[in-house]
Amino acid sequence: MAEQEQKQKRRKPPSMSMIEPRLRDIYLKFYKESYYTPSALDLKTKELIAIAASAVAKCEGCLDGHIKKALELGLTRSEISDALAVAIGIAAASVMDMSDNAAIRLDLHHFEEEIGGRDER
Repeated sequence: MAEQEQKQKRRKPPSMSMIEPRLRDIYLKFYKESYYTPSALDLKTKELIAIAASAVAKCEGCLDGHIKKALELGLTRSEISDALAVAIGIAAASVMDMSDNAAIRLDLHHFEEEIGGRDER
């Protein structure tokens, strides 16, 4: 019985349980305003952006929720796959950018001669 009580105490808290209600309300208002209010982008486009951004931000809950919403809106698996491919490209580019900056800071030129000293991105 004591073990079960310990498990209940350790259960995952609801999202934003540590955020002050006033700040949580500000966030939720912003999210609803930016996402659901009609704008230059339609909801399907916003959903594809949200999928890519969720993947790059490494937010599993966000990614799951946005993929489910995309499917509900009628987006195809191919459209979702394309959004994820864009996210993969951005994530890879960020690692390349970080390595470029490290090379500059550390004055490293490991393979510069192989690319003729030019940026191939």
